[in-house]
This record gives sequence, structure tokens and C-alpha cells, in this order.
Amino acid sequence: MPAPAFATPPQPVSTETRLAYVLRHFRLAYENVPDISIGYVDTQPQLQVADGAGGFFSQTNPYPAAPNMREWLGQSVPFFFDAEPQRPLLELLPSGHPIINADIISGAFYLLSGWQEYYSEERDQHGRFPYAASVQRQYGFVTMPVVNYYFDVLKTAIQHMVGHSLQPRTWLNGAQWAAFVTHDIDNLYSAWKAPTKAAIQRRDWPSLARHLWQHFTQKDAWDNLEEVQQTVASYEAKSTFFFLPEHRKAANGTPNADYKVQQALLVTQIRHLHRNTAEVAVHGSINADSVKLALETAAMREIVDLPFDSGIYLGNRFHYLKWEPTITPLIVESIPACYDSTLGFAEHFGFRNSYCLPFFPFNFQLRQECTFLEIPLNVMDATLHHPRYLQLAPEEILPAITPMLQEIERFGGVCTLLWHNENFDPANKNTGPRQFAEIMEYLRSRAVAFVNGQDIVGEMNKPTSTSS
Repeated sequence: MPAPAFATPPQPVSTETRLAYVLRHFRLAYENVPDISIGYVDTQPQLQVADGAGGFFSQTNPYPAAPNMREWLGQSVPFFFDAEPQRPLLELLPSGHPIINADIISGAFYLLSGWQEYYSEERDQHGRFPYAASVQRQYGFVTMPVVNYYFDVLKTAIQHMVGHSLQPRTWLNGAQWAAFVTHDIDNLYSAWKAPTKAAIQRRDWPSLARHLWQHFTQKDAWDNLEEVQQTVASYEAKSTFFFLPEHRKAANGTPNADYKVQQALLVTQIRHLHRNTAEVAVHGSINADSVKLALETAAMREIVDLPFDSGIYLGNRFHYLKWEPTITPLIVESIPACYDSTLGFAEHFGFRNSYCLPFFPFNFQLRQECTFLEIPLNVMDATLHHPRYLQLAPEEILPAITPMLQEIERFGGVCTLLWHNENFDPANKNTGPRQFAEIMEYLRSRAVAFVNGQDIVGEMNKPTSTSS
């Protein structure tokens, strides 16, 4: 499935734009960043970076030349736009000022902006940029937040110049990293369907009768919103629930919700969650345009009684993680949204934009950062065992994702976890309550700050101090 044609011809992204975008995020990642000039060699700044991009950003090639692997922080890190790999990554000029000999500005911009998926025509059956087409897959670094490593090089150079350490930003109560626990509510009333269908196929009439009797006399196993909230709260953590306001199938037959969000009983349940510290957010439907997403957002605001003049805006995550880079940022920009949390690969846990902190997506049409904050998605339950994805055994899940979690902790980032409410059903032995508990126990053991989306936006909006 090809990407949509560009609404307007793509324009070159200037050196100044790339530099401003990357340094804006660098200054959001650290406290007490000194006010020194950082730029390319030809402008003679205080801290120089080699220019290795050439004319790449004036063209529409989705992929640069293969990166060179360099050692940093004990890891083999891919450096794109590295024109002189024989030179040390970081060295001192005769003036005593450092120079970074790989173009980490262009590398960071390329990865953080999502350049590859904007210009690639590769799309999967759901219209998504596929992991298989990514540089993360090609060069094997999906679980490494490469942009954070680039920022650490820049931080080290600055520390040499100013003689004191730059500290990563901290989270609630001074925690060194944070976890964002989320639940996409796609299904509430469908737990009975699969076992009933299986009983029919087996001609197991006693089991069929039992499943039907349970369906008509007991609450569905997936109708468990309060139980989910209580389970998460037992770890002294917070839940964020993304509700899907559209119950009709998409035009291509892809299902949306199996419930109607404005049904009276469900409205009561959602309001109860909201009153009991849960965050309620929007799960934008398949192929929602600006008008549709605005209507879905308005519906959820009405349910939680959130007036538009309150100054509080709901977060969003698109159903099926559907994100078309040529149009989706413009859709989110068009509504009052405080954050989005769609950007993760469905096929693999890790870092779709090679960054473990929230960031502002790049608007390629206007060639500037978007106004909404992206809280990237790192690990989704379906990724771990789905037949089309990783198919990890239950005991393999925590060991598999632990190195990624360690990277997030190392750089003071945010781990975004998506665990669907249906996978709190005890019948799920693969990505069910036990596997969720193991992940939560690990996070709690590492003194993580459990936050919701509103917390993250508030923290990211706090000014970081600047030293002179």
C-alpha cells in the first residue's frame, strides 16, 4: 500500500531549521544547559560539529548512506552522516574547543523527524509505515535510543567546555525516569466470542452451552475497567484509558470499538474512572480526519464534563497505531490536543524515532516543530505474542524488553507501556495479568515515577534552567 501523494511539493529543510529543531530537544533533555553557540564548522561556533549531510535534506531520498559504527558509553552506536570515520568522534581543536567529527545534528534530525517514513512509499495492510522498511530494522538498533546517544556526545563536549556536569531532566518527586501505563479500550463485550466459536468448530456442545450461559448471565470478562484501574493502582501507579468513540467499522472493514461510548452505563463507568484519578483520553478511530477526530474528542470531553474553556486538553492515540506522516500530524495539529502517543512500531518494541523522551514531531509542510507533544509508545502487549509479530513465550517477555528499559532509565526517559484491558483477563496466559505484573514489579523496583499524560506534558512544559 503506497503512501498518499504529497498535498504540496516537499521543500528542502535548511541547515538552520535542522539545527534549531535538534538543539530545542537537546535543551529539553537536560537541565542547566549553558548558553553557548553550537553549529557547523563553517560558522565558527564555540562548539563545532562536522557537516556530513551534503545535499541529502534538499532531496526526497528516504534513506541515507549506511551508518558507521562507533563506540560510545560502552555501546556500538550507528552514526549517520559520518563523513570521516577515521577521525575521533570527539577531539580538541588547537583553540582548546572540542569538535564533534560526526554530523550528529543531521543524524538526530533524520531519526527524530521521521524523515524515512515521510518520504518512503512503503506501507502495510493498515496503511502504516512498516518496521521492516525502517533503518532501525535494517541496521538492528530498534531498542537503542540513538538520538539520546548523540545528545550524550553533545553533552560531553559541552561539559568539557564549561567544566561542570549537565544533568538529565527529572520527573515527579525527583525520579530519574518515568513510566506511562496506558490501556487502549477496543473491546469490552467480546471475550465470549472466541471460545464460543472454538466450541462450535469442535462440536463441543456442552462447552458451547456453558459459554452461552455465561455470556447471557454474567459480566463479560473484558468489561473490567474498574479492575484494571485497581490493578494498576496496587503498584502505586496511574492508568490512562484511551476510549474509542467510533463503533462502526472503517470503510475497509477494520473494526473499531465493540461498544458505544455514549451508552449510559459506560458513561457512568468512565466518569467513575475519571473521578478516581484515572486519565481519560481519545483513541482516534481508523482513518479519522480533522473533523472526525474533533467530533470524537468533543464526545469524550462531554463524557468527562471537561469544558473547552477549562484549559485542559485530552491526549490521543490512534487505533491500530495508524499514523500517516504526510497528513496525521496536521490532523492532530487541527484540534486542541495536549499530546499524542501513537508513534511506536506495532511489530517490535523499542524506539520508532530512536528517542526515549517525549518530543515535538516535525511538520514537513511548514518545516517547523508541531505544537503538540508526542509521547512515543515503547512496548505493546500485542507486539509480544501476536502471530504476525514477535511470538515471545510468556517467560521470554521481561528478559526481552529489559535492555530497552535499561536504556530508558540510563537517559532519564519515559517508558510508555500499552496493555489492553482485554489482556487483564486471567484466561490470557501469554500476555495476560502475570506478564503485566512482572513488568510492573520491575518498573517499581527501579524507582520509576509512574505518571500519566497530563503529568508528562506539565513536566515537559517546565522551563529547564540555563547556566551561563
